[in-house]
Amino acid sequence: MIRVLVLGPARWAPSGVATHVNRLFESNLAAEFSLAHFQVGSEGRGESRVGALIRLMTSPLTFAARLVRVRPRIVHINTSFDLKGYWRDVVYFVIAKALRRRVVYQIHGGALPADFFPRSRMLTWFLRRMLSWSDAVVVLATCQLPAYREFAPRARLVRIANGVPACAAELRAERYLADRALETVYVGRLVASKGILEAVDAVALLRKRDVLVRLTIAGSGPAEGQIRQAIASAQLEDCVRLSGAVFGEAKEQLWRAAHVFVLATHREGLPYALLESMACGVVPIVSPVGGIPDVVQDEVQGFLIPNRSPTALADALERLAKDRSRLYRMALAAQAQVTRNYSMSRVEEEFKSLYHAVIR
Repeated sequence: MIRVLVLGPARWAPSGVATHVNRLFESNLAAEFSLAHFQVGSEGRGESRVGALIRLMTSPLTFAARLVRVRPRIVHINTSFDLKGYWRDVVYFVIAKALRRRVVYQIHGGALPADFFPRSRMLTWFLRRMLSWSDAVVVLATCQLPAYREFAPRARLVRIANGVPACAAELRAERYLADRALETVYVGRLVASKGILEAVDAVALLRKRDVLVRLTIAGSGPAEGQIRQAIASAQLEDCVRLSGAVFGEAKEQLWRAAHVFVLATHREGLPYALLESMACGVVPIVSPVGGIPDVVQDEVQGFLIPNRSPTALADALERLAKDRSRLYRMALAAQAQVTRNYSMSRVEEEFKSLYHAVIR
């Protein structure tokens, strides 16, 4: 059986990359490939600064020893184009190639390559060579392909969009048409760049308009204190709550009770939370960044709005709160879109083909 070493954060970490790694391990890929996990990054570790420094210093040796022990033919690196993640994963990339392993380099979001090192020709050259040296570079969004092809024409580029299992929720009309508060959710890491503070501001605007909306924010992260302060300052404790990170059945129950998913994010790949919510009939109000426009057509499955605009978000929420028939139609369209084009079975087949291709 072909061995694959998959690099990513702790599998219990509340992040999209961790969700992706879990999806791979839980999929039918495991029937054809022997998958092993190597944990990278600080997410899910709960370590001190000294512990983090020791880990950074020793992890290259730990990784090299793992390659020798497991002997994978493929190393699947899951990374994002932010400086911290990039430089961390470059080390693993170089070690894997030096030990003659095939490398699948999957990019889950961040800057486009031409914009990553705008002031350094040398670092830009190195990035181009690294992408070309990869046995496959996997991107999530259609809009990324031209940028990567122009930047690294010799790179072997593949688009594999994320996918999710089918949701068992039946979309009954009474869930959407009942005269009650519009149940709105955010699920993900609590960082300011996800537009969570704008969502809180939008609820405050809607209160002034006498539009009843309840917002549940599920997740954990460095912006939690800032979000709590924003809720308290706007006196929204009765209609905005932080539930902490949710997983498994608790997350399913959250999706099934919700009407709208909000993600006015500033930068993104292709969020699993978006696909999961749509599969369960939750209408997305999202920013048109990364792979999101591949999934959501404006005013068909949901609304595309500019980020950093609480007013635009409030306006979209108000339209759905006041037009429940439209909310229901969009929910049906959202579920159909994910069922048809973003299934986990499609992801399994595409990664099977890719893994076989890189070892030929």
